[in-house]
Amino acid sequence: MAGTSRTDPNQHGSATGGMERGSSRATSPLVKCEQVWRELERASFAVIGYITPDGEPRSSGVVYGVDGRHLYVAVAPDGWKARHITNGHEVSVTVPVRRGGILSLLMPIPPATVSFHARATVHPPGTVNAGDVSKKLASLIPDGPQTATILELAPEGEFLLYGVGVPLLQMKNPIAARARVAVA
Repeated sequence: MAGTSRTDPNQHGSATGGMERGSSRATSPLVKCEQVWRELERASFAVIGYITPDGEPRSSGVVYGVDGRHLYVAVAPDGWKARHITNGHEVSVTVPVRRGGILSLLMPIPPATVSFHARATVHPPGTVNAGDVSKKLASLIPDGPQTATILELAPEGEFLLYGVGVPLLQMKNPIAARARVAVA
């Protein structure tokens, strides 16, 4: 399937048409874009990375809601993220995807991950009702949905996956566990 690739040491090239630094790519229908969006909709926690105006890297844990093909994050209007992430700013996003069910209570099972770049749009307090975007997101804002700055994150390029759409035991094999899926 075009736009989806799984690393394979026996094949070269990529679903996007080029070679990636020192890696081999092969097209695979194992994970589709819709499956990635379902995983993003089920999760609610992500780590976003950004650069401050002084050029310093920062990462922050956030809770989010999904509406359409965008993630919405509620942040304090006077907090780091609201001050440092501006309209058009590119951020990195990594969403851990819980795996293992009841088995994860008995043994350490790392989460799968969905990582991607996103373009931010900043909505000042009162301009977007978080409850209209996601009831889950609105419920996490302690002083009401109109008190938060809302960061709208639009994924771009490709989703970089680890462990999504593969059996648990295959997560031990990085070649089998990695994939790229075009953001659509």
